[in-house]
Order: sequence, then structure tokens, then C-alpha cells
Amino acid sequence: FLAVAAARAQVQQEPSLETTEGSGINISCSHPKIRNNDWIHWYRQLPGRRPEHFISALKGLKDVPEIAGRLWLSADRQSSALWLWRPRRGDAAVYYCALGP
Repeated sequence: FLAVAAARAQVQQEPSLETTEGSGINISCSHPKIRNNDWIHWYRQLPGRRPEHFISALKGLKDVPEIAGRLWLSADRQSSALWLWRPRRGDAAVYYCALGP
């Protein structure tokens, strides 16, 4: 699933971001080719582990209590952003966005 989304170049993300523990961070994702029935899915991969899905959304704002954050989708659905309020050392991971049913 992730490989298909990447192969079609449907999403773009920053190559890397850094923050200090407790300082909020915004992880953005651009998906200009999104279709009406596409959901935006977010995953994270902690060091040495498999990617884990943690939220999906179609529109608007959605709280993500598992990671003390919030997911925002733009009105035109062409971009989204994951805001982590107070990231801890244990939140250091690779964060992915993807489109799909």
C-alpha cells in the first residue's frame, strides 16, 4: 500500500525535521492529486519496528490522543499536517502520510 502511494508520487513530505523534547512540531504532507474518495492515512515507524497506522481522516481537524497531537486537513484536502503538542524522546520516529480508500 505505501509503496503504491510512493510510486504514484501522490504525497510529498519534508525529508527530516528536528525539535527538542517538549517543543511542539508540525509535520506537513502535500497531496495535490487527492481524489474525492481518498482518505489521508498517517503512520509512524519507531526505530527497529514496523510502521504502525495511527489515524485516518477525510476532512477537518482530528485529535490524536495516542501521540498527544492533532491532525489538520486543508479545506481543499490538498495538504495535511500533524501537530505534536509536547513530543517526548519516545516519539522520535519516521512519520509517513499516504492516500487510499
